[in-house]
Amino acid sequence: MVARQPELEPYSIANGGMEPGLENPLGARALYIFQDGRDTLYRLHGTPEASSIGKAVSSGCIRLLNQDVIDLYERVPDGTPIRVIQDMSIQAA
Repeated sequence: MVARQPELEPYSIANGGMEPGLENPLGARALYIFQDGRDTLYRLHGTPEASSIGKAVSSGCIRLLNQDVIDLYERVPDGTPIRVIQDMSIQAA
């Protein structure tokens, strides 16, 4: 992550941050969502709790299976625009 976003160095493993992986709440990878150059605090990330995917269990992050977020992380270049669309027909559980 720090290789893609050097400004995150203060949160790196070398500075006491948590390694990605099965024990990390953000799973194997996390894609940080920025808007107008500012961190929105939303993420696309893996999860060690696969049963939580598709449920309203966080503050707005999008959870993926760890193998899926690893694949997505490798495919998506830094700065790729994303669009989040709220589907009002889906009710939170």
